[in-house]
Amino acid sequence: MMKEQTKALPVSKRMVYDSYLKVAAKNGSAGIDHESIEMFNEDMAKNLYRLWNRMTSGSYFPPAVRTVFIPKKQGGKRPLGIPTVGDRIAQGVVKDYLEPAMENIFHPNSFGYRPGKSAHDALAQCRKNCFEFAWVIDVDIKGFFDNISHEIMLQLLKGHTQEKWVLMYVERWLKAGVEQEDGSIAGRTKGTPQGGVISPLLANLYLHHAFDKWMDGNNPRNPFERYADDIVIHCRSKEEAEEILQKLEEQMGRYELTLHPEKTKIVYCKNDRRTKTHDHESFTFLSYTFQPRKSRSAVGAMFLGFACAISKSAKASIRAVIKAIFRADYDGQTLEMLAKTLNPKIRGWINYYTRFRRSEGLQVFNYLNEQIRIWIARKYKIRYYYAVVQKYKTIQEAKPQLFYHWQQGVK
Repeated sequence: MMKEQTKALPVSKRMVYDSYLKVAAKNGSAGIDHESIEMFNEDMAKNLYRLWNRMTSGSYFPPAVRTVFIPKKQGGKRPLGIPTVGDRIAQGVVKDYLEPAMENIFHPNSFGYRPGKSAHDALAQCRKNCFEFAWVIDVDIKGFFDNISHEIMLQLLKGHTQEKWVLMYVERWLKAGVEQEDGSIAGRTKGTPQGGVISPLLANLYLHHAFDKWMDGNNPRNPFERYADDIVIHCRSKEEAEEILQKLEEQMGRYELTLHPEKTKIVYCKNDRRTKTHDHESFTFLSYTFQPRKSRSAVGAMFLGFACAISKSAKASIRAVIKAIFRADYDGQTLEMLAKTLNPKIRGWINYYTRFRRSEGLQVFNYLNEQIRIWIARKYKIRYYYAVVQKYKTIQEAKPQLFYHWQQGVK
């Protein structure tokens, strides 16, 4: 085995290899060089050595980021930056170096992209706080990832590390080129692309100072949940919410950020005990909508609570994916092929969207069952709906494990 060479920067081969293992496990898309994980692995040792050699000598410069546009659940599209495989490994080296120190200072109410924390944790805390506090500020930062100030980011980072190699590479990633819709490459003067390995850590650092610390110092009696730039603040009164919101707008301005004027709103958490009326009595957080809902107590009594369940936009997104899968190469597919394609997605949807109000989360798969029946009618040239239903039941009885949602009782 080759001895570790002495280099100018403290990047070891182990650091590079450990980062590679994490990138390989995720098996993400190819970057602007069109090199997939499989292609990278064809000459893995040479590729990792080259990356280590460049990182440890200070000669590593990140290639431009490939841009893909993905649909938002609320409509429209947002750009996602896809670094090359090698660049994801390089970013992972710095992220793995920084993260332990960052975790020691990050706020407990920050849940996004952190080890040991999840979106479900944030939702559970939000649900609990909505029970205790009557008012919410639903915060939306306009184009957060696109508007992060490079200068402020680097100043904040300098407060947590004096390692020049870390600061140097972070600056290079911040300023790396981004592919445009016409294929050209543009430089970046602000922002960090969503999709980068290190971007979530940098985003958390930025909002730790811009928001979390500010809340602790100025509004210590108001709990909040933050998942990356998705933020909910809990208040005791409408007047308190209005005052905090006004000051928050000023605070965001100090970090060159702006609150979205239409999407940021004050919400009343209406229930049996809270009978006021307000323009906004619902909000969506992490694809769950919080609103007044009829609930059943432990003894079976009905009451109006303020609870969360899968959002309408999430349901629409799931239906769109299902529809696209059934329409692609319609005639060439078998039911087994459809199940193989759909089951990993169904499992993920059920695992995420049925944690709260499970029955409502499962209802969306009635649409999938209807698509299966339509497929059966076309495949077997059955004209009458009753006959289609009978054929559907026959298939279900013969193969009850075929689709994951059938296993969960959605027949």
